[in-house]
Amino acid sequence: MKSVRIGILSDILEMSEKPVSGVIKDVIDKLSSEGALIEDTKLGNAEYALPAYYIIAMSEASSNLARYDGVRYGYSKYMEGNWREVYAKNRGEAFGIEVKRRILLGSFILSAGYYEEFYLKALKVKNLIKKSLDELFKKYDILVSPTMPILPPKIGEVINDPVRMYAMDLNTVIANLAAIPALSLPAGFYNDLPIGLQLMGKYLSDIYLINISSYIERNVTKFVQFNSTN
Repeated sequence: MKSVRIGILSDILEMSEKPVSGVIKDVIDKLSSEGALIEDTKLGNAEYALPAYYIIAMSEASSNLARYDGVRYGYSKYMEGNWREVYAKNRGEAFGIEVKRRILLGSFILSAGYYEEFYLKALKVKNLIKKSLDELFKKYDILVSPTMPILPPKIGEVINDPVRMYAMDLNTVIANLAAIPALSLPAGFYNDLPIGLQLMGKYLSDIYLINISSYIERNVTKFVQFNSTN
Protein backbone atom coordinates (compact mmCIF):
# COMPACT_ATOMS: atom_id res chain seq x y z
CA MET A 1 0.00 0.00 0.00
CA LYS A 2 3.03 2.29 0.08
CA SER A 3 2.45 5.48 -1.87
CA VAL A 4 -1.12 4.50 -2.83
CA ARG A 5 -3.08 7.73 -2.72
CA ILE A 6 -6.48 7.21 -1.08
CA GLY A 7 -9.19 9.82 -0.87
CA ILE A 8 -11.74 9.34 1.90
CA LEU A 9 -15.14 10.70 0.84
CA SER A 10 -15.85 12.46 4.10
CA ASP A 11 -19.22 13.89 3.03
CA ILE A 12 -20.46 10.32 2.45
CA LEU A 13 -18.82 9.02 5.62
CA GLU A 14 -20.54 11.75 7.65
CA MET A 15 -23.95 10.64 6.34
CA SER A 16 -23.37 7.10 7.64
CA GLU A 17 -24.50 5.62 10.94
CA LYS A 18 -21.93 5.82 13.71
CA PRO A 19 -21.22 2.05 13.88
CA VAL A 20 -20.62 2.01 10.12
CA SER A 21 -18.29 5.01 10.12
CA GLY A 22 -16.48 3.56 13.16
CA VAL A 23 -15.57 0.36 11.32
CA ILE A 24 -14.54 2.24 8.18
CA LYS A 25 -12.31 4.59 10.20
CA ASP A 26 -10.59 1.58 11.77
CA VAL A 27 -9.85 0.23 8.29
CA ILE A 28 -8.57 3.65 7.19
CA ASP A 29 -6.20 3.77 10.20
CA LYS A 30 -4.85 0.34 9.28
CA LEU A 31 -4.37 1.41 5.65
CA SER A 32 -2.42 4.41 6.87
CA SER A 33 -0.18 2.19 8.98
CA GLU A 34 0.46 0.09 5.86
CA GLY A 35 1.93 3.15 4.13
CA ALA A 36 -1.06 4.44 2.16
CA LEU A 37 -1.31 8.19 1.73
CA ILE A 38 -4.68 9.06 3.27
CA GLU A 39 -6.52 12.34 2.80
CA ASP A 40 -10.06 13.48 3.50
CA THR A 41 -11.89 14.89 0.52
CA LYS A 42 -15.45 15.53 -0.62
CA LEU A 43 -17.41 14.45 -3.64
CA GLY A 44 -19.84 17.36 -3.63
CA ASN A 45 -23.50 17.04 -4.62
CA ALA A 46 -23.54 13.61 -2.91
CA GLU A 47 -27.03 14.23 -1.54
CA TYR A 48 -28.38 14.45 -5.10
CA ALA A 49 -26.80 11.22 -6.35
CA LEU A 50 -29.54 8.88 -5.17
CA PRO A 51 -32.56 10.76 -6.58
CA ALA A 52 -30.69 11.42 -9.84
CA TYR A 53 -29.80 7.75 -10.19
CA TYR A 54 -33.32 6.48 -9.59
CA ILE A 55 -34.86 9.03 -11.92
CA ILE A 56 -32.50 7.88 -14.70
CA ALA A 57 -32.73 4.16 -13.85
CA MET A 58 -36.53 4.15 -13.71
CA SER A 59 -36.80 6.10 -16.93
CA GLU A 60 -34.51 3.61 -18.65
CA ALA A 61 -36.44 0.67 -17.16
CA SER A 62 -39.71 2.05 -18.46
CA SER A 63 -38.28 2.65 -21.92
CA ASN A 64 -36.39 -0.66 -22.21
CA LEU A 65 -39.20 -2.85 -20.86
CA ALA A 66 -41.72 -1.40 -23.31
CA ARG A 67 -40.62 -4.02 -25.85
CA TYR A 68 -41.79 -6.86 -23.57
CA ASP A 69 -45.33 -6.80 -24.87
CA GLY A 70 -46.25 -10.47 -24.50
CA VAL A 71 -46.55 -10.82 -28.27
CA ARG A 72 -43.11 -10.39 -29.81
CA TYR A 73 -40.94 -10.55 -26.67
CA GLY A 74 -41.16 -11.78 -23.11
CA TYR A 75 -43.75 -13.74 -21.18
CA SER A 76 -46.56 -14.82 -23.52
CA LYS A 77 -49.23 -16.84 -21.73
CA TYR A 78 -52.30 -14.98 -22.96
CA MET A 79 -52.89 -14.63 -26.70
CA GLU A 80 -56.68 -14.32 -26.94
CA GLY A 81 -58.33 -10.91 -27.24
CA ASN A 82 -57.25 -7.62 -28.72
CA TRP A 83 -53.71 -6.27 -28.44
CA ARG A 84 -54.45 -4.13 -25.38
CA GLU A 85 -55.90 -7.05 -23.45
CA VAL A 86 -53.02 -9.39 -24.34
CA TYR A 87 -50.49 -6.70 -23.47
CA ALA A 88 -52.08 -5.91 -20.10
CA LYS A 89 -52.62 -9.54 -19.03
CA ASN A 90 -49.13 -10.75 -19.89
CA ARG A 91 -47.32 -7.77 -18.37
CA GLY A 92 -49.62 -7.70 -15.36
CA GLU A 93 -48.89 -11.32 -14.52
CA ALA A 94 -45.23 -11.56 -15.52
CA PHE A 95 -43.80 -8.41 -13.96
CA GLY A 96 -43.22 -8.29 -10.21
CA ILE A 97 -44.14 -5.40 -7.90
CA GLU A 98 -40.76 -3.69 -8.12
CA VAL A 99 -40.65 -3.90 -11.92
CA LYS A 100 -44.17 -2.47 -12.16
CA ARG A 101 -43.22 0.32 -9.78
CA ARG A 102 -40.23 1.25 -11.92
CA ILE A 103 -42.24 1.19 -15.14
CA LEU A 104 -44.94 3.42 -13.67
CA LEU A 105 -42.49 5.91 -12.16
CA GLY A 106 -40.35 5.92 -15.30
CA SER A 107 -43.36 6.52 -17.53
CA PHE A 108 -44.41 9.41 -15.29
CA ILE A 109 -40.93 10.96 -15.35
CA LEU A 110 -40.72 10.77 -19.14
CA SER A 111 -44.22 12.10 -19.72
CA ALA A 112 -44.87 15.53 -21.17
CA GLY A 113 -44.46 18.25 -18.58
CA TYR A 114 -42.16 16.24 -16.29
CA TYR A 115 -39.32 15.28 -18.65
CA GLU A 116 -37.49 18.58 -18.19
CA GLU A 117 -38.39 18.92 -14.53
CA PHE A 118 -36.98 15.51 -13.55
CA TYR A 119 -35.06 13.65 -16.22
CA LEU A 120 -33.00 16.51 -17.66
CA LYS A 121 -32.13 17.75 -14.16
CA ALA A 122 -31.00 14.24 -13.19
CA LEU A 123 -28.71 14.14 -16.23
CA LYS A 124 -27.18 17.45 -15.13
CA VAL A 125 -26.50 16.02 -11.66
CA LYS A 126 -24.94 12.97 -13.30
CA ASN A 127 -22.56 15.20 -15.26
CA LEU A 128 -21.65 17.21 -12.15
CA ILE A 129 -20.80 14.06 -10.21
CA LYS A 130 -18.72 12.69 -13.10
CA LYS A 131 -16.77 15.95 -13.38
CA SER A 132 -16.18 15.98 -9.63
CA LEU A 133 -14.85 12.41 -9.72
CA ASP A 134 -12.63 13.18 -12.72
CA GLU A 135 -11.02 15.97 -10.69
CA LEU A 136 -10.61 13.77 -7.61
CA PHE A 137 -8.91 11.02 -9.60
CA LYS A 138 -6.25 13.50 -10.67
CA LYS A 139 -5.19 13.51 -7.00
CA TYR A 140 -6.08 10.00 -5.79
CA ASP A 141 -5.63 6.44 -7.01
CA ILE A 142 -8.76 5.18 -5.27
CA LEU A 143 -11.69 6.68 -3.37
CA VAL A 144 -13.08 5.02 -0.25
CA SER A 145 -16.49 5.08 1.42
CA PRO A 146 -18.81 2.70 3.27
CA THR A 147 -20.76 0.40 0.95
CA MET A 148 -24.01 1.16 2.80
CA PRO A 149 -24.71 4.11 5.11
CA ILE A 150 -26.61 1.92 7.58
CA LEU A 151 -26.24 -1.45 9.27
CA PRO A 152 -27.84 -4.36 7.41
CA PRO A 153 -31.58 -4.62 8.13
CA LYS A 154 -33.23 -7.89 9.07
CA ILE A 155 -34.38 -10.12 6.21
CA GLY A 156 -37.67 -8.78 4.84
CA GLU A 157 -37.61 -5.70 7.09
CA VAL A 158 -37.54 -3.10 4.32
CA ILE A 159 -39.09 -5.04 1.45
CA ASN A 160 -42.38 -3.14 1.80
CA ASP A 161 -40.67 0.22 2.28
CA PRO A 162 -39.22 1.11 -1.14
CA VAL A 163 -37.98 4.55 -0.09
CA ARG A 164 -35.92 3.07 2.74
CA MET A 165 -34.80 0.24 0.48
CA TYR A 166 -33.59 2.66 -2.20
CA ALA A 167 -31.83 4.80 0.42
CA MET A 168 -29.47 1.90 1.16
CA ASP A 169 -28.04 2.40 -2.36
CA LEU A 170 -26.93 5.95 -1.56
CA ASN A 171 -23.19 5.19 -1.72
CA THR A 172 -23.10 2.65 -4.52
CA VAL A 173 -25.04 4.58 -7.17
CA ILE A 174 -22.23 7.14 -7.46
CA ALA A 175 -20.03 4.79 -9.48
CA ASN A 176 -23.00 3.86 -11.67
CA LEU A 177 -23.68 7.49 -12.52
CA ALA A 178 -20.03 8.14 -13.40
CA ALA A 179 -19.45 4.83 -15.23
CA ILE A 180 -16.37 3.96 -13.18
CA PRO A 181 -15.38 0.63 -11.58
CA ALA A 182 -16.23 0.05 -7.94
CA LEU A 183 -16.29 -2.94 -5.63
CA SER A 184 -17.32 -3.81 -2.11
CA LEU A 185 -15.34 -5.96 0.29
CA PRO A 186 -15.87 -6.94 3.94
CA ALA A 187 -14.60 -4.24 6.28
CA GLY A 188 -15.52 -5.73 9.64
CA PHE A 189 -18.43 -6.33 11.97
CA TYR A 190 -20.53 -4.43 14.46
CA ASN A 191 -22.38 -6.72 16.86
CA ASP A 192 -22.02 -9.54 14.33
CA LEU A 193 -23.51 -7.42 11.51
CA PRO A 194 -21.22 -7.13 8.46
CA ILE A 195 -20.10 -3.75 7.18
CA GLY A 196 -18.72 -3.21 3.68
CA LEU A 197 -15.92 -1.02 2.38
CA GLN A 198 -16.43 0.45 -1.08
CA LEU A 199 -13.48 1.22 -3.34
CA MET A 200 -13.91 3.31 -6.47
CA GLY A 201 -11.27 3.60 -9.17
CA LYS A 202 -10.52 5.55 -12.29
CA TYR A 203 -12.22 4.68 -15.56
CA LEU A 204 -10.98 1.26 -16.80
CA SER A 205 -8.86 0.67 -13.67
CA ASP A 206 -10.68 -2.58 -12.87
CA ILE A 207 -7.56 -4.77 -12.55
CA TYR A 208 -5.78 -2.24 -10.34
CA LEU A 209 -8.85 -2.00 -8.11
CA ILE A 210 -9.07 -5.79 -7.78
CA ASN A 211 -5.38 -6.02 -6.86
CA ILE A 212 -5.75 -3.33 -4.19
CA SER A 213 -8.84 -4.99 -2.74
CA SER A 214 -7.09 -8.36 -2.67
CA TYR A 215 -4.24 -6.86 -0.63
CA ILE A 216 -6.68 -5.15 1.75
CA GLU A 217 -8.59 -8.39 2.33
CA ARG A 218 -5.40 -10.34 3.08
CA ASN A 219 -3.59 -7.76 5.19
CA VAL A 220 -6.01 -5.17 6.55
CA THR A 221 -9.67 -6.02 7.06
CA LYS A 222 -9.07 -9.44 8.59
CA PHE A 223 -7.75 -7.60 11.66
CA VAL A 224 -10.77 -5.32 11.98
CA GLN A 225 -13.49 -6.84 14.17
CA PHE A 226 -15.37 -3.93 15.74
CA ASN A 227 -17.97 -5.48 18.02
CA SER A 228 -18.57 -2.72 20.56
CA THR A 229 -22.11 -1.70 21.51
CA ASN A 230 -20.97 1.89 22.10
